[in-house]
Amino acid sequence: MTNSLISKITGQNDIDPAETREWVEALQAVLEHDGSERVHFLIERLVEVTRHAGFDIPFSANTAYINTIPVAQQAQFPGDVNIEHKIRAYVRWNAMMMVLRANKHTNVGGHIASFASAATLYDVGYNHFWHAPSDQHGGDLIFTQGHLTPGDYARAFLLGRLSLEQMDNFRQEVNGNGLPSYPHPWLMPDFWQFPTVSMGLGPIMAIYQARFMRYLQDRGFADTSERKVWSFLGDGETDEPESLGAIGMAGREKLDNLIFVINCNLQRLDGPVRGNGKIIQELESEFRGAGWNVIKLVWGQRWDALLARDKDGLLAARMMSCVDGDYQTFKAKDGAYVREHFFNTPELKAMVSDWSDRDIYELNRGGHDPVKVFAAFHTAVNHKGQPTVILAKTIKGYGMGESGEAQNISHQQKKMSPSSLSNFRSRYALPVTDEELHELPYLSFAEGSKELAYMKKRRNELGGHLPARRVKSYALDVPVLSDFKPLLEASGEGRETSTTMAFVRLLNILTKDKNIGKRVVPIVPDESRTFGMEGMFRQLGIWSQVGQLYTPQDADQLMFYKEDKHGQVLQEGINEAGGLCDWIAAGTSYSTHNVPMIPFFIYYSMFGFQRVGDLIWAAADQRTRGFLMGGTAGRTTLNGEGLQHEDGHSHLMAATVPNCVSYDPTYAYEVAVIIQDGLRRMYVDQEDVFYYITVMNENYAHPAMPKGVELDILKGMYSFKKGANAEAVPDSSAAYTPSLEIRKAPRVQLLGSGTIFREVEAAAELLSNDWGVDADLWSCTSFTELARNGQSCERWNRLHPTETPKQSHVASCLASAQGPVIAASDYTRAFAEQIRSLISAPYTVLGTDGFGRSDTRENLRRFFEVDRYHVTIAALKSLVDLGQFDAAKVDVAIAKYGINPDVTSPWLI
Repeated sequence: MTNSLISKITGQNDIDPAETREWVEALQAVLEHDGSERVHFLIERLVEVTRHAGFDIPFSANTAYINTIPVAQQAQFPGDVNIEHKIRAYVRWNAMMMVLRANKHTNVGGHIASFASAATLYDVGYNHFWHAPSDQHGGDLIFTQGHLTPGDYARAFLLGRLSLEQMDNFRQEVNGNGLPSYPHPWLMPDFWQFPTVSMGLGPIMAIYQARFMRYLQDRGFADTSERKVWSFLGDGETDEPESLGAIGMAGREKLDNLIFVINCNLQRLDGPVRGNGKIIQELESEFRGAGWNVIKLVWGQRWDALLARDKDGLLAARMMSCVDGDYQTFKAKDGAYVREHFFNTPELKAMVSDWSDRDIYELNRGGHDPVKVFAAFHTAVNHKGQPTVILAKTIKGYGMGESGEAQNISHQQKKMSPSSLSNFRSRYALPVTDEELHELPYLSFAEGSKELAYMKKRRNELGGHLPARRVKSYALDVPVLSDFKPLLEASGEGRETSTTMAFVRLLNILTKDKNIGKRVVPIVPDESRTFGMEGMFRQLGIWSQVGQLYTPQDADQLMFYKEDKHGQVLQEGINEAGGLCDWIAAGTSYSTHNVPMIPFFIYYSMFGFQRVGDLIWAAADQRTRGFLMGGTAGRTTLNGEGLQHEDGHSHLMAATVPNCVSYDPTYAYEVAVIIQDGLRRMYVDQEDVFYYITVMNENYAHPAMPKGVELDILKGMYSFKKGANAEAVPDSSAAYTPSLEIRKAPRVQLLGSGTIFREVEAAAELLSNDWGVDADLWSCTSFTELARNGQSCERWNRLHPTETPKQSHVASCLASAQGPVIAASDYTRAFAEQIRSLISAPYTVLGTDGFGRSDTRENLRRFFEVDRYHVTIAALKSLVDLGQFDAAKVDVAIAKYGINPDVTSPWLI
């Protein structure tokens, strides 16, 4: 190698060319005689000596812009290249057809270009690597790239798993027998396993899924040692924080059961990913620095001959110098353009002087070469000690020609010109005549054909069809309510506790249960001590793959910090997203591993739905089962923390998730009733629901559970206590007459949830003692469940006008109740407003609208106007409006309780 060539490659001037030549020649000699590992060792030793001498050498995590796996080290491709090429061509065609046909008479959209770029990657995986669950193998888990669903559908159609009618109903699901746009287990529960189209969520869920498989293995629930988690994502998707946010954890935990395949077609939705840079090099650096094994799959076999000629490294240097915007342009042009602008020096032009323009244009990228893809996948599955990422270079819209190949418009393309269709047909030698092209026909293999036999044989040898999802597992024997007896009884004289501590007590009972105790998965994001769960450190242990390699600082204490290879607690650090992904992996274990697990994710309620709401939506789609525990909940109950910590709206967010069952309990027995019934619904009846339960950190005495209220607790509202003279209630038809002569005293109905229900209780005392007003108390454990029940009744009544109307639970409870209704909670008013249409009486709602702030609970509740005094004033004013109370006395009450009627509303401050 000449000095001038070395300078061209390195881009640096050489102050001693002769010395440089000697070093290079020496290294080349070692490479030829002893191999690359010896060269690597020598270079590392030289770097080490230099650093010991006090000179720092900056680290570079990048390698040359060529394939990581040399030709000589490629695993031999075991398949039939020609048959697989034909199968792939049919899959490509059918994937295009379903999108084109759907948009021929509708405007439902769809994506063609993404799958066109990744077809070979998936084809090799399905044919040679991805195991379905069987007696011999637990099955691999495939997080498909969300926009590539047409390819999965097309393959399933060829195998007879989907009908022509289903294919023609792509993105048309309302009338049944349709196919969803993206992977949705909720919509195709026996097909899709993981919802991945909300970009960035697939990668982070895959990482924690791989880690949870280690957890199951260590705890003896399943043998996951031979199983892999594959996550496919686009290069543009890696800009989502969730995509790369947990790769450091995967490297630290040495998750060699995890493989990322990044489809580097160099384009995101609107244009190049890194037009002025190189996304493959950027990702290589990030993953390698995070401790991953990086396999760059850049060039296909047609480059091998040229690279073999590149003795001086000029071609490799040119590959490195071109930015991604250049590569996109090269593929959007022709061979003559590439010859002129890529092979742009005399030395490079000489390399291809005997090549035609067509030969040059057909120089292929690694992600489109099944032999190269197989070699990369084979290396990945056999690599030990690190997770692997495969950076596969492809072309977006590959094969689409003028209708989108390597063009900025590719992502949005859902139509193709006749000439593009014709060229595609000819390029892949598909049996479609010119006359048939306009009909957009599907292609299929005849029964008994060698292609169909090949597809079936490959899948049979790998255990069966994929994608596929297990809908049900086996039922568990869960505790009965009486097993939680300590929580159903009064807390005792002088003993105060919070609902958080009641939950922790319940969790201790659960973990000791002989039937399901080991299946409970407590998950916390570095807040165990906040929630009073530190006792579980020693009792259950914090799971760690390597156990505890150090003596903890608090080893001499009863509740020391104990990490254990067989530990039960998952402690994720300051990481709500990671904890939520743990919860999803555990909550779907019944499906992915046929091992029902019972996850409890305990976190600050403010940092749940608000911070990781997109993951919670994905969990709902994925039919996750388990409990989300919103700890330190409420806008006024978490005193002292302020605006970014105090939650007044998570229940509204929970209400938007259709299969999320949410509760805001006040007392320990309510917590016990709700969780016990949740265990029954999810782990006995195997309903695809999950629970969101808010628990508070305020201590107070808890009464014993009233008799016979269990069902009403679950419905969302029960009678807690009747006011004085309850027997004097007249006929309900006269319930709201302004006359004061129909009963001994005015009467109101007071509703509340969470800790604010205790303010409501106190308001009932004030109303009775100070103003002679009787109050019936109703504990509303779930305004959301009440609203859903009411909406269901309203719909049924609307569509069955001649039948006896159904009555909502709220209306049933208040059917014979007297007086106006006042509701208060520690959440925004919209929370309790959900049931307004179900109440025929005047209805007043108090809530904590506005930003939170720091202060005592008493001051915060007065500020947000949800304390006992404001509940009392609201009740009195409601009676005034009915003509049942003297308005002047309300002014007296306002003064008596020290309320400033002219202060600015808290939600406006």
